[in-house]
Amino acid sequence: MHYPIPTSPEEIINLRQKPISDELIATAIAGVIQFVRSQGQSLEQLTAQLLADDSLLDDRQRRRLSEIVTQAWEKFA
Repeated sequence: MHYPIPTSPEEIINLRQKPISDELIATAIAGVIQFVRSQGQSLEQLTAQLLADDSLLDDRQRRRLSEIVTQAWEKFA
């Protein structure tokens, strides 16, 4: 299944209605990166948000997600 890259927070949130797949996750990450960049935020700001403690992901998962987002950010540069 092909998903267009979301262009707004609402479109990113709407991805929750889709079945989870690698492609869906990649699409969500791409959408977040595009949105964050459009808001003038840096990769450092985004990774700080990802690494902030929350109840959804544990430390290891947050670090891994941060690494994946960093790699994707650099690919879109």
